[in-house]
Parts: sequence; structure tokens; C-alpha cells
Amino acid sequence: MAERGSVGLAVGGAVLIGALTALQARINGSLGGEIGDGFVAAAISFGSGLIILIALSALIPGGRRGFGRLMAGIRSHSIPPWMLLGGLVGAFTVASQGLTVATIGVALFTVGFVAGQTTGGLVLDRIGYGPAGVVPVTVRRLIGALLAIAGVVVCLSGDALGGVPLWMLVVPVIAGAGVAWQQGTNGRLRVRVESPLTATLVNFIGGTVVLLIAAGVHVAIVGTPRTVPTEPWLYIGGAVGVIYIFLSSVVVRRTGVLLLGLGSVVGLLTTSVLLDALWPAPAAPSTLVALLAAVVAIAGVVVAAVPVRRRPR
Repeated sequence: MAERGSVGLAVGGAVLIGALTALQARINGSLGGEIGDGFVAAAISFGSGLIILIALSALIPGGRRGFGRLMAGIRSHSIPPWMLLGGLVGAFTVASQGLTVATIGVALFTVGFVAGQTTGGLVLDRIGYGPAGVVPVTVRRLIGALLAIAGVVVCLSGDALGGVPLWMLVVPVIAGAGVAWQQGTNGRLRVRVESPLTATLVNFIGGTVVLLIAAGVHVAIVGTPRTVPTEPWLYIGGAVGVIYIFLSSVVVRRTGVLLLGLGSVVGLLTTSVLLDALWPAPAAPSTLVALLAAVVAIAGVVVAAVPVRRRPR
């Protein structure tokens, strides 16, 4: 009973991660739309998150110990360089939000993102990439993943794609597959440094460096942003990212990469439906279509996560 409750709590955490991801997508997409530069918006988001994490790591004893273990692991080569690259995926994801969400909406962004994340989760669990090792791809987990993808197909119905550039759908797919890898990488790094805070800090350091370079190059080519918005909520995307990446590194140890991705689908789709209903984007699907897609995806999570009760013989 305690084991089942623990898994249920972890799946609830995965749903919350998805909801926060959708919220961050809306914030970063709105910021990118306001200033007319998705790269600068992404750099602002990641940079603000990095400042928060540096402060937390300095103030919290566990953060200081985790950073010490990180540096010791880098010096002794017990932490390989590839474990430090999760932030590159985070940078790409945030940049893709800033470049696409203002046009296609959160739900349509989620369509491509979920397809990539679900497929990536299946593959990574099968090869044992996550910190939980090899997680069998059972029939129930496969059906759950297929239902999540079916939710994506539903969301693509209707006239939502009319006039939308193909790259705006391809980029979220790549981001979703990358996030599945990022979640597994963060989980393994967390095990090495014994601190989810430090694992999250590593992500934001790498992501901020990459985005600052990208933003600098983009500004040099196209010029400075056209305006600087004053609404405070447009600048909290980094703080939201800190929370959900931190949660990912904790939850993935209990759920595996695929189940974490499926739980995130529920939070992503349901929250994106609400956000697009309140603040519709030009190419966003209708609320009814997006809601139906969310229901199908939730069914997938239930199939994959809820254990079958065997009758005693």
C-alpha cells in the first residue's frame, strides 16, 4: 500500500511538472512575442533562473555540499562531461517556446512536444538510460504511450494547422525528445551529486551560457529588441523552470523516463487547454478539440500507471 501511494505521489509530481512546463511555455512565448526576439526572451528566462539557483545553492547547506561533490566528481572524472549537457536541451526548449508559442498557442506547441517526449521516453527506458535502469516497456506502458500520441493526433484535427510553418511543429518535437533525454540525464547526475538542487544548477549554467551567446549573435544580426515590456509576470519563466527541472530530477527515480513523460502529458495538455481558452493564439486549436486530446492523453497515463489488481487464487 505504501509502495502504491509512493508511486501515485510521484505520478502526481509528474503531472505538476507538465502543468508548469505549459505555464512556462506561455510566459516565454508571450515575452518573445512582446519583444519580438525569442532568443533574447529565452536568455532572460534562463538567466533569471540561474540567479535564483545560485542564491539557493549558496544559502542551503545541501546545495553547497552538492556543489562540492560536483566539483570533486569533475576533477576525478567520476562525473563524465555528457552528464553536464542537460542545460543545452533546456536552452533549446525555452528558445523554441519563445519562437513559436505566441503564434501556435500552448496546446499546439504541446502536440509536437508530447510526440517527441513520449517516443523518446519509450526508447530511453528500454535501453536503461534513466537512473532507475532498464524499465521494461510492457504492453500497458506501450498502450499508454500510444494513447498519448493519439491525443496528439486529435489535437491536430480541424483547421489549426492552416498557414502554420512546418518548422513550428518540427521544433517542438525535437525539444520533446530532448527533454526525455534531459530528464534521464538530470536523474543520473542527481544520484552522483546527491542533490537535485545542484543537478538543476548545472542545467541552468549550461543553458544560460548557450542562450546568451545565441542572443548576442541574433541581436548583432537583426538589432536590439523593439520594446521592453513592463509586466512583471513576463519575467518569471526562469523561476518556473527552476521548479519543474528540480522536480524532474527527483520524480524520475521513482517513475522512470516514460512514466514521467506520460504524467507530464496530462499536466501539459490540461493546462494548455486552460491557457489557450483564456489567452487564445492565432493558430491554436479550438477548446473542444484540445480538451478531447487531453482526455485521451489522460487515459494513456491511467493505463500506463495504474497497476492491475490480481485476484487471489
